[in-house]
Amino acid sequence: MPNQKYEAFVTVAKTGSFKKTAEILGYTQAGVSYMMSSLEQEMGTALFTRDHSGARLTADGRNLLPWIQDVCASEQALQTRLEELRSVEYGSLRVASFGSIAVQWLPGIMEMFLNDHPNIDYELVTYESQNEMEEATWRGEFDCCFVILPAKLDFFTIPLAQDPVYVVLPPNHPLAHAPFFPKESLATEPYIKVRSSDDHTEFDAVFARHEVAPRTRFVMDNDQAVMGMVNKGFGFSMFPQLVLESAPFELARVELEIPMHRELALAVRSHGLASMATKAFIEYVRQWIAKSNK
Repeated sequence: MPNQKYEAFVTVAKTGSFKKTAEILGYTQAGVSYMMSSLEQEMGTALFTRDHSGARLTADGRNLLPWIQDVCASEQALQTRLEELRSVEYGSLRVASFGSIAVQWLPGIMEMFLNDHPNIDYELVTYESQNEMEEATWRGEFDCCFVILPAKLDFFTIPLAQDPVYVVLPPNHPLAHAPFFPKESLATEPYIKVRSSDDHTEFDAVFARHEVAPRTRFVMDNDQAVMGMVNKGFGFSMFPQLVLESAPFELARVELEIPMHRELALAVRSHGLASMATKAFIEYVRQWIAKSNK
């Protein structure tokens, strides 16, 4: 990265010797002499006077010395900064996520990551809509985002875990302890739907896969509000396991007759072009999930 001619010039000015400069920088004496002659041609002026006692700066050489020293210092600072970024000691990380992942996964992941890389600037934004989150990440607002596969946009995705989907019922429901929630009940029991801003959700896919239409009683915007209504016996709903980890109400979980899950993944526009901090974060996510699953 450093300009070899400038580095040699500064060293000759300091040592007053082409020979000592060659020893310090690992060149031949002839090589140093050639670089200085070439630099003088580029500058259009003599930089050194040469005699049997060594090399001394000319008046022009003395005038140019502080400028060339500044260039060398700037190049060294740039090299140091690049090395810092490559070692993931500095930089930034912008992550977009669903609320459930932000609650259940990210505190543990970021504790591990930031303990090892405390100088990384970290930003987390949560979304309810995967479509909006993908679009923001695609525009470059985030370095990566957590998604449910398949992603709508052409991301490079890293599969992470399967998140089972359960029917939730009040604890005293006749099917609360059943081995599975029958297909017929999906069509006949009152259903409390969580409203989504996305066109199609994994819960819509449940009904399609079981080939039934829901008897929707309520449509609500808030997960916890839906759980409260289920707890009071107004109907059943469905949630992935990750959301149910922090359920504030007592609920019975029953597996579907045709078991279903959602595939959770990390998405980046290009793994090859991702920052070192982003690549390191991906590996920490994998490690944390593998450890948690054990």
